[in-house]
Formats: sequence, structure tokens, C-alpha cells
Amino acid sequence: MPAKGQHRKTGLSRLTRICVVAGTGAAALAVPLVGAATASAAPAAPASATTHPAGHAKPGGYVVAPGDTLSKIARTHHVVGGWHRLYQENKAVIGADPNLIRPGEHLVLHPGTAQKPAAAPAKPAAAPAPAPAAKAAPVGVELAAKPVAADSGYTKPVGDAAIGTPYHAEGSMWSSGYHTGVDFLVGSGTPVHAVAAGTVYSAGADGAYGNDVIIKHADGKYTLYGHLTQPLVSAGQTVTEGQEIGISGATGNVTGPHLHFEVRTTPSYGSDIDPIAYLASHGVTF
Repeated sequence: MPAKGQHRKTGLSRLTRICVVAGTGAAALAVPLVGAATASAAPAAPASATTHPAGHAKPGGYVVAPGDTLSKIARTHHVVGGWHRLYQENKAVIGADPNLIRPGEHLVLHPGTAQKPAAAPAKPAAAPAPAPAAKAAPVGVELAAKPVAADSGYTKPVGDAAIGTPYHAEGSMWSSGYHTGVDFLVGSGTPVHAVAAGTVYSAGADGAYGNDVIIKHADGKYTLYGHLTQPLVSAGQTVTEGQEIGISGATGNVTGPHLHFEVRTTPSYGSDIDPIAYLASHGVTF
């Protein structure tokens, strides 16, 4: 069984610069990587920003606009390697904290990674030969259904929810010294889905994780869905990809509602691996 009460140290809050409030009266949730500071709090934009307005790409780069995040910029401009690559390329500009970018900052969109190349002009197609007329099916004969293309067998746990605290973020509020999963910013009551088919290893109260569900998958890996308002499955139950397994909430050691998602090599605490990289290896990208 997973170790109890080891996700965070009791009594310590997970505070970051920006908080998201989910639902009326909900507690504030710390949100790393959540964007540029407001224009009033930011230092004056470089003079070049007047030539290239904030929020627009300039030749070889991008000017940060209010509300931008590294993940948003990387996604919008198709940066290969995502926000991690964008941060590494611009660490000298952003500084030691990737969670804080300011309007007016000029970021480099790495050559060859920022924009998808334009498609080559299509060759003129040869005039197709007239298709033969379809024959009507004989009366009483049922036509065979067309096969449906198979997908990767994996999906996102909460759709296109934004990512808050990333995997391996360092901090003293976690028993291991770093964040063992990734937080998805969703309010209480959001449906949570199994990322792949598997068998429920455990479901219920789990110390600092609050109510969680742990599922074992065919590849031997385990996924954990923490801080749920309530699980909707029980131990030993077989689940399918995308099946609703719980409802998000703010149980356990949290500062506000969100989904804590982990991938492990065993069902126990401390065997975590990068959950975003794991899903990406199965064709699921963010």
C-alpha cells in the first residue's frame, strides 16, 4: 500500500507568486508557471517593445504580454520541447524563477523550433477517373460497419486543464524535497478520468493525498489521482481508458482545489517518474 502522509509535510503551505481561486469561497491555490506579472507591477518594457508590441512574435523572438505563461507561449508558437526548452533558451532574461515572466521581456524562440514550416505548394492533381456507380445493397443484407481507427490507448486525466506546479519543483513543503507529480488546475467537482485501462489498486483516504485512486496499467506502471472529493471506483475494479474514476476536490494537504497526478513504477511513495513525459511517450501531449 502507498505510504501514508508523505506527500507533503504537515502544516506547511505551498505558496507561490500567483493563486488561482476555484469556485465561490474556495481557498487560493498556488500556481507556478502562471504568467507574466501585470503591467503596473512590471519593469518598463525595453524600447524595442514599441516596435514589436507585447504578445507578438518579432523576428527570431517574442515580446511577453500581460497574462502570458511559458507554457502558453510554447504551445502557441509550437516550441519543440515545450516550456522547459523555452525557459532554458531564455534563462538569462527570465532569471532563476521560471514562474515569473514580465510584460515587455524579449524571449528567443529557438531557430528551427518556434514555427512550423509552411507546407510546400501542392502539385496539381491529375483529373480523377469517374468513380463507378455504387451498387445498391440487396434487400435484407446488412452493410458491414467501417473499422474505427485505434487511438494510443491513453488520454488526459482532466482534459485541457492548465498545469500548475510541475513535476520535480523543489521546496521544503514536500517530504521528498520536490513535487512528486504534476498539479492540474481544476475546481472541485471536475470529473477525473483514468488515463489508460487498468485495475484499481486502491481507492480512498491516503494521508496527505486526501482521497485518491491508484490504478495499475498493463505496462506495469501505476497512476495516482489525488485530493479527490470522492473516488467513484473501488480496489480490484477494472477500468477503461477515459472512464470517470473520481471527482476533483481539495482533500488532504492542499491550499486549494486541484488534481495531483502521479506516475509510479510501484504503488508506493518515492517511485515516481515524470508524468508528462510518460503520457507523451504514449502520444498524449500538453
